[in-house]
Amino acid sequence: MLSNQAGDGKRSSLHGHWSSRMAFVLAVTGSAVGLGNIWKFPYIAGQNGGGAFVLVYLACVVLIGMPVMMSEILIGRRGRRNPVRTMQILGEEEGGSRRWGWVGGMGVIAGIFILSYYSVIAGWTLAYIVKSVSGVFVGATAEVVGAEFENYVGDWRKVGLTHTIFMALSVYVVARGVERGLEQAVRFMVPALLVLMLVLLVYSINSGYFGQGVAFMFTPDFEKLTQDSVLAALGQAFFTLSIGMGAIMAYGAYLPEETSITGASAAVVAADTAIAILAGLAIFPLVFANGLTPADGPGLVFNTLPMAFGQMQGGVFLSTIFFVLLSFAAWTSAIGLMEPAVAWIVERFNKTRAQATVMIGLLIWLLGFGTVLSFNKLSETRFLAGTIFNNVDYLTSNIMLPLGGLLIVWFAGWVMCRNSTSDELGNTGKIFKVWHLAARFLAPVGILFVLLNAVGLIEWIRDRLA
Repeated sequence: MLSNQAGDGKRSSLHGHWSSRMAFVLAVTGSAVGLGNIWKFPYIAGQNGGGAFVLVYLACVVLIGMPVMMSEILIGRRGRRNPVRTMQILGEEEGGSRRWGWVGGMGVIAGIFILSYYSVIAGWTLAYIVKSVSGVFVGATAEVVGAEFENYVGDWRKVGLTHTIFMALSVYVVARGVERGLEQAVRFMVPALLVLMLVLLVYSINSGYFGQGVAFMFTPDFEKLTQDSVLAALGQAFFTLSIGMGAIMAYGAYLPEETSITGASAAVVAADTAIAILAGLAIFPLVFANGLTPADGPGLVFNTLPMAFGQMQGGVFLSTIFFVLLSFAAWTSAIGLMEPAVAWIVERFNKTRAQATVMIGLLIWLLGFGTVLSFNKLSETRFLAGTIFNNVDYLTSNIMLPLGGLLIVWFAGWVMCRNSTSDELGNTGKIFKVWHLAARFLAPVGILFVLLNAVGLIEWIRDRLA
């Protein structure tokens, strides 16, 4: 039974609490681990100096990513409401202005926009589970696999169907609430994701090319480590942790008072990074074993790997496991993206959780058809950054998320009083001092570089100075 009452006079969440620290860690890890972890981190590492990049990335995660995550969690737990209301309450209490609510609102909107296209891409993984089980990729050439992908994304009805199925699955979980929905889902899916990853890893170790995969990811090549590599590490460290979009703040609102924010954040960062590294160790030996060249994005996941699986003994089984793994990673991220908006509807309009989830789910589903059509009917319709999908992706990833993260860590470090933040972090010793320094200086500067680089100002300044 969930309790909404706090015995110490502090605010209590209207939606219940996580039953344990482990439930919270699994939920945030599930939200953070998504499609990008499976392919993006290993690929970027390999192309930017391998082990040298990994070292820079880990430094960025610890010095920038973790302080922002801790800030978002402590704000969420302090306010105990949806991100919009939390920022309004704390903005008024700590800084004398309710206008900070706009920061929470931007996170909620970013989550809706991101899920509108994320759901479409996640739907592709569902389609590829079916293709894998049916043996479509067995013995298939690059041309056959490529044609299979083009035929699928070129049919808006098929893409729309898988988008609909994925959104329905996400709505089902979120509608069931914190304990019966979110917590039960992540307790199953995150461990299952890890088990599936380990199955692939065992196969990769026995592929005969595991050493080549390890070398690709971890051999330090400092000649490849450029200024752009450092910026890429900063960006990856920020985006991989799902910060700046309200999900972590919403999950933090359900965190019990006795749970250490520092300990929970460290566990999430460690789990998220470990899964990204495991993904690379599992995937790239399979790519090299088949004489293929690593590619980024959808090219690796939906073209290169299906062809690799198709040439392996037991490829049907392995391919199915891989796409189920991707689906689980996408599903846990999706419920995190939806939660802030659902919590806002419940509190703002006094709707039941089921009603709020259906409302938000329908909105995201409708918006998602802009992305569905971006790969077929409207693929030639271009403006600003490109297709509808390109524009939504650019707006959220390059502007809304880093700006939201910057304002969140600024609020925690500069607007909230020291007593409030130290009270939530549970100590005033060295850990708090390190967080306070990072939240005030290191993280804002790092995120500002990410934001300026994303909008092209870093390159512009570099050209002017050249």
